[in-house]
Amino acid sequence: MLEVVLSFVVILIVFLVLPLIIGQTEHKVMAHMQSRLGPMYAGGFHGWAQLIADGVKFAQKEDVIPAAADRRIFMIAPGVALVPYLVVLIVIPIDRDRVAVDLDLGLFFVLAVMGIGVLGSIMAGWASANKYSVLGGMRSAAQLMSYELPLVLAASSVAMAAGTLSLPSIVEAWQWWWLPWQAIGGVVFFLAGLAELRRPPFDMPIAESEIIMGPMTEYTGMRFALFMLSEYAGIVVLSFLTTVLFLGGWQGPFLPGWLWTLLKVFLLAFVVIWLRVTYPRLREDQLQKLAWAVLVPLALVQLALTGIIKVLI
Repeated sequence: MLEVVLSFVVILIVFLVLPLIIGQTEHKVMAHMQSRLGPMYAGGFHGWAQLIADGVKFAQKEDVIPAAADRRIFMIAPGVALVPYLVVLIVIPIDRDRVAVDLDLGLFFVLAVMGIGVLGSIMAGWASANKYSVLGGMRSAAQLMSYELPLVLAASSVAMAAGTLSLPSIVEAWQWWWLPWQAIGGVVFFLAGLAELRRPPFDMPIAESEIIMGPMTEYTGMRFALFMLSEYAGIVVLSFLTTVLFLGGWQGPFLPGWLWTLLKVFLLAFVVIWLRVTYPRLREDQLQKLAWAVLVPLALVQLALTGIIKVLI
C-alpha cells in the first residue's frame, strides 16, 4: 500500500513540475529563435524569473464569469481539460520497475482518457455564451473527430507489433530495428497528437488573429492558467507516449533507464516548440485535408506493413 501511495506522489510531482519546465523551456527556445528580449532578461540571469512573472500575472487577474454563461460548465471546463492528463500518467512507465499501474489494456486506457481532455475545450466554448468561443469549441470538436482516427491507427500498429496493449510490455518487446519499421506510424502519431493538443501549426481552435482566443476567450486569472497548464501537461503526455511506443522508452546504453526516458521526452518537447516557431497556422480546410488525405492513408500503410512483417517473422 505504501509503495502505491509513493508512486502516486511521484507521479503528482512529475505532473506538476514537468509542464512548468516545458513552459519555461518554451520561453527560452522561442526567445532564442525569434530574438525575443523579455524572456531572456526577466529577473536577471538568463530570464530566470519569466515563469514566476507569468504565475503572478495570472494570480492577480480578476476571476470573471460572463453573465450569460452556463456557470457550472464554465467553472469545471478547465478541470476537465487538465485532470485527464494526470490520470494518463498513472499507466505510463518511466523505467522497467517505475509505473504506478500496469494495465493489460494500458494503451486503450490512455487513448480513451486523452480524448476526454479535448472535451474541456468544447465545454468551455459552449458555456461561455460568446460566438468566438463557440466557433473555437466547434473547431476543437472537428479536430478531435479528424485526428483521433490516425492517432489510434498509428498506436494500433505498435500494439500489433508487440502483441500486447500493456505499455511496459510494449517497451520490453521493442527492438532497435523498430525505428525504421514503425517510423511512419511514429510521425503520424506525433502529428495527430499535436493536432489534438491544438498546438501550432494546428491551433485553429484558438487562432487569436481570427477568433480572439477561441474557447478560452472569456477566461481570466487562474482558470485561464489551468488551460495553459493543460496544454503543457498534454505536451508532456504526448512526448511520454511517443517515447514509450516508438522510441523504446527506457531502453538505451550506459545511462539509467529513467534518464533515457526523460531525455527522449525533453527532445520531443523541444521538437514541439520548434514546430510552433517554424510553421505558420494551417487553414481549416488544410487541417482536415492533412488528416483525411495524408495521415489516415499513411497510418493504414503502416498497419499493412506491420501485418506483412509480422507474418514474415
